Amino acid sequence: MNDLSPLRFVLIGCSKVARKHAVALGRIADARLVGVSDINPERAESFGREYGVPHFTDKSRLFESVACDAVIISTPSGDHAIRALDMVQHGKHIIVEKPMALRLEDADAVIRACDEAGVKLFVVKQNRYNRPIQAMRKALDEGRFGKLVLGSVRVFWCRPQEYYTEAPWRGTWALDGGVLTNQASHHIDMLEWFMGDVESVSAMCATRLVKIETEDVGVATLRFKNGALGVIEATTATRPKDLEGSITILGEKGTVQVGGFAMDKLVTWSFAEPRPEDAQLLQTHSENPKDFAWNHEEYLRGVIASIRTGQKALVDGLEGCKSLELINALYESAETGREVALRFRPKVCRLGMTSVGHS
Repeated sequence: MNDLSPLRFVLIGCSKVARKHAVALGRIADARLVGVSDINPERAESFGREYGVPHFTDKSRLFESVACDAVIISTPSGDHAIRALDMVQHGKHIIVEKPMALRLEDADAVIRACDEAGVKLFVVKQNRYNRPIQAMRKALDEGRFGKLVLGSVRVFWCRPQEYYTEAPWRGTWALDGGVLTNQASHHIDMLEWFMGDVESVSAMCATRLVKIETEDVGVATLRFKNGALGVIEATTATRPKDLEGSITILGEKGTVQVGGFAMDKLVTWSFAEPRPEDAQLLQTHSENPKDFAWNHEEYLRGVIASIRTGQKALVDGLEGCKSLELINALYESAETGREVALRFRPKVCRLGMTSVGHS
């Protein structure tokens, strides 16, 4: 794409996370938010007025009235695939919040449709841009860990009953999933990004403190194709408040733990062969800036660069589908009580089994 004018974005779904996209776009000279749409008229109007752009409740009217280059989808999770397939027909590049779909066949359909239409597909995994995560990934790429031994993620967050009551789609199989699909999906993605392809999983889930269809606690063990093992601990039943969202990578030559609320604070940086630059790294990459939309801004800058240059995105459709397949396998194992091998197709996993329309 050679046009040097700012890329024009529209938002479908004026959710809480949509505000991060709106704020981030406002800081990027090469981008403009030019319109928003939401099925709720009051929410659409309020959002449009706040960011000074036209607002709509009908997506068809939005595209008739506003010229754009890319669409950001931030509707309920179970709607992502159908919205993406709708947007493909308009020939716009698509940025979809996690997860890109709930069912694997829906994700495949989105990837195929985007390929056929010649548009780029991006899945939002903004935590890959966290400063401590970037430092840890650089160490991995440079071979500083040596042979990988164990990777673990912990998501100990608090989501009371009110969280689910205020948005009834939350905690449902059809539109959301539980803690593994929603809150822990970034951590699960990160674990696979560092440890490599998964060979098999064993998982257990339970619903302990809230009334929802899906789980508020899930644990799992993983075997990676490289021989390393993994552990997932995830719950929204931490009380009385959030505790941590962390990832730990152990190798024969070093250990790194990134904690904080959302893998945004460096806790441990220990290698058998220290380097002079480590001290500087601990100052520059120990945590993210205290900013509402910082990593969304970094993510969207990467999206814009990919659209401009044609270079591969950090998280395209195929990359975004990896964690979705893993999450489906976790549910399959929890339902059957058996170890599940990847690559597989779900047989009893209930995630995304009912389709309900939202805008």
